[in-house]
Amino acid sequence: MEQLQAIIKASAETKSPVILQVSKGARNYANQTLLRYMAQGAVEYAKELGWEHPQICLHLDHGDSFELCKSCVDFGFSSVMIDASSLPYEENIALTKKVVEYAHQYDVTVEAELGVLAGVEDEVSSAVSHYTKPEEVVDFATRTGCDSLAISIGTSHGAYKFTPEQCTRDPKTGRLVPPPLAFDVLDAIMEQLPGFPIVLHGSSSVPQEYVDMINQYGGKLPDAVGCS
Repeated sequence: MEQLQAIIKASAETKSPVILQVSKGARNYANQTLLRYMAQGAVEYAKELGWEHPQICLHLDHGDSFELCKSCVDFGFSSVMIDASSLPYEENIALTKKVVEYAHQYDVTVEAELGVLAGVEDEVSSAVSHYTKPEEVVDFATRTGCDSLAISIGTSHGAYKFTPEQCTRDPKTGRLVPPPLAFDVLDAIMEQLPGFPIVLHGSSSVPQEYVDMINQYGGKLPDAVGCS
């Protein structure tokens, strides 16, 4: 509730469109019915704050099944993500296409994922990252009909985004330095899909000075590495 209040107050004050994002785990924890009406309440709250025509979207993050995505569509979500990236390529296409065909009947947009991000976020986890293959993106987007595509170029989920083995150590500070992102992969994808909405997950990080503060006050994150 507190997060929702802050988000809506800020977006109403600036008249900025906003996306409210819900994960599978958050939906299970908070209850799908409560979340539905909290989102509807957020729209009314924005109007009370003087935002006459609020532009507020409700998005499912990392949906892992057709049933979950369908439930969110039925509950009035604006968009859903079907993350079938851990499946073989053809199975990813088949499941994503099934979600797209259902969601588009209700004017709900669909985000898909191609390539695997390492790390842990909510119930999504993978030990190894697999970069998106640029030569697959046109075929994938065309056959699935997805509206946006999450790709993997080396970003990672979670507090411990990278293992020490993946990093180099700064000789001056002794801190671990994360591996560089594969911008050549991003460039190649953009050449294949010019103008297509591309999504990067795991792009945010806890600033290093905050990690230092956490450790200063008793935290135990000696090798926590932020992400670009």
